[in-house]
Amino acid sequence: MALLHGLLWRFLLVLVHVNRALVSWLRVRLRNWKGRLWERAMAALLLPLALAGFPDHQKKLHPNPTNAHSVTGNRSASRRSRWLSDGRSLEKLPVHIGLLVAEEEPSYTDIANLVVWCMAVGISYVSVYDNHGIFQKNNSRMLEEIIRQKQVLLGIDVSKHNVEFLNNGSDTHQHQVVSFRPTVKVLSPEDGKQSIVHAAQQLCRSVENKERSSKDISVSMLDILLRESKNIPDPELVVKFGPVDSTLGFLPWHIRLTEFISLPSHKNVSYEELLGALQRYGTCQQRIGQ
Repeated sequence: MALLHGLLWRFLLVLVHVNRALVSWLRVRLRNWKGRLWERAMAALLLPLALAGFPDHQKKLHPNPTNAHSVTGNRSASRRSRWLSDGRSLEKLPVHIGLLVAEEEPSYTDIANLVVWCMAVGISYVSVYDNHGIFQKNNSRMLEEIIRQKQVLLGIDVSKHNVEFLNNGSDTHQHQVVSFRPTVKVLSPEDGKQSIVHAAQQLCRSVENKERSSKDISVSMLDILLRESKNIPDPELVVKFGPVDSTLGFLPWHIRLTEFISLPSHKNVSYEELLGALQRYGTCQQRIGQ
């Protein structure tokens, strides 16, 4: 009898443990089921709100190209208007400006920016010069960079800023220089002393061929020959970039009355620095012949 009671007691204990395990399993399942049900319910409530805000988010990520072009165009127009206004506000503006780079490893982009800014304020002639003739040897790259920066800085409407790019040996006859069309000339030391030598040789040959007499050889005649070869006015202002205190052979015949202003470097140069140089030129007094 005692053995039967013992077996029955153990059987009841097993049932209790099984019941507890079953209750625990049901609780876990119910909790998981409620969690998934809650998640689905929240997703169903939040999905319409997410879909409603999605187009606005997409517009931020992918703005309307038309609006972007419009904003860019307005910004470019504003810059053009400001630069033109700055040019008109100066006491005097050079007709011809020279950009003399006295630094190693010249930057095409920075020089192109300077050329475009000079055009934008109303300067008609821009000469670019470096002592090693790097820009002149790569004048096609220089022209491409000027055109590219013209598009970047001035925008799409650049009809008033067409560039006439003069190459060596083709200044006259092939290119007619007009005042409303900005002209860019890339120079090297060969255009300085060598041009004087060539003009003197031409004058001597004309005397030898009896086209002129020896009495015609004069400074004024040499000056006429040099101006015919360049077909551009003398630079009123040269902005020199770099630490070297020298003109480095920049058109020695044409800079007798030129004002020189130095800036530390042409690399990363700003429009404000160029404008400051133009303002300094505008206030300087040139006592010619006094």
